[in-house]
This record gives sequence, structure tokens and C-alpha cells, in this order.
Amino acid sequence: MNLRHNLNHLLRRCGWNISRFSPSSHPLAKRKWLIQKYEIDTMLDVGANVGQYARQARMDLGYRNKIISFEPLKEAFSILQDQSKFDPLWECHNFALGDKTEVATINVSANSYSSSILSMLPKHLHAAPDSRYIESEEIPVKTMDSIFTDLHIESHHIWLKIDTQGFEKRVLSGAERSLAKIDTVQIEMSLVPLYLGEGSFPEMLSLMAKNGYSLIALENGFHDKDSGQLLQVDGIFHRI
Repeated sequence: MNLRHNLNHLLRRCGWNISRFSPSSHPLAKRKWLIQKYEIDTMLDVGANVGQYARQARMDLGYRNKIISFEPLKEAFSILQDQSKFDPLWECHNFALGDKTEVATINVSANSYSSSILSMLPKHLHAAPDSRYIESEEIPVKTMDSIFTDLHIESHHIWLKIDTQGFEKRVLSGAERSLAKIDTVQIEMSLVPLYLGEGSFPEMLSLMAKNGYSLIALENGFHDKDSGQLLQVDGIFHRI
């Protein structure tokens, strides 16, 4: 114990730390524990970008069951397909999810993963200049309720992850019937306004409670490197 303490003391001066990969102290370990505890066998990855979340589930969390990813951007989807092509339990769909079926215009950001149908607010751009919009793209949008049956999901142990840059509330609005079959939801939520028209943190908590979910974990996300202000968190909700 003393050796680890002394080693950590030295490493922290260099910006490093050694700690156990424990659910009580590490957010990824907690997520892994929850996935195992709730016997998750289907993961819906909404806002997949190039597959970062799914790859993390495979490589860091040891998740070996079904993944269904949704990504509307053409370039990001092409990379996503390449990432998933040798994984028979990972399927991908090239459309966005929202509160209605339509063709929408998405703003494409320089870093790709900050792309959004919504307009970006100055607070976001100041904290992450590489998130600036550089072009736009026409994309198909569907609702989860309209495509859920076509996904042929037989599981009742479903983990829904939504990371859609401010569009999360609309994704949930289009999934009212589907949510009854989904026991765990992970949602990116803004603590301050970052996109015009997004659901606020209190609104998202209220919406999830209305749908029968309780908040069971929080993961720190995007923050302002100048002020240190935490701007976004991921909330994990479960029916208890």
C-alpha cells in the first residue's frame, strides 16, 4: 500500500495515477459492472459516429453481444462500416433518429463527432473551437418506434445509448413505445446550453423519470479547458 501511495505521489506530479479498475472509482468499470449486472445482450448505439462507443464496449468493457449502431453522416458511416465489417454481432444503419420521419439538414463539424441538426451556441464553440461547423448534409431521420420491430430484437435486456449533440430529447420523444422494452438508457446531457433547442439537464431528468427510469450513474464528459467548468455529463438510467 505504501509503495503504491508513494508511486502515485510521484506520478501525479507528471499528470498520471495508478488505481484499481473498480466500479467504485472508475466510470468505465462502473459501466462494465452495470452491463454485466443487468445481463445486457443488445446495445443500441444512437449517434455512433465512427464507432468509438462500440469499440470501447468491445475492447475495454469486454461486451460480446449484439450492437446496433445508427450514424447519419456519409463519411463517418463509411468508417463505421469498416470498423464493424468483421464483427458479425455489430450491425450499422445510415440514418439519424429523432421525433419524426423526415429529411433534415445536419451541420457537419470539423471534428465530425460534434455534428448536429441543431445550431451550436457560442459556449460550445468557445470551449471546443474544432467543433465549428464547416458544411451541411441532407440526412434521413426516422423514429425509434417506426423501426424497432424491423430490428428483430428479442431481448428484454437492452442498453440504449444516445449521443446526438443536443438532439437526445427528440430521439426519446420518437421512442415512447420502444422505451417500454428498454431497461437501461445512457444519455449525453448538457449542464449549460450548448445547442439551440436542446433539452436542459432538469428537463432530461424529468423526462426519464416520467418514462419510469431512475438515475443510477453519472459520467463526466465535455468541459471547458480554460475555466474547468463541466459542460456535459452522461447519465445512466435504469428501471428500478
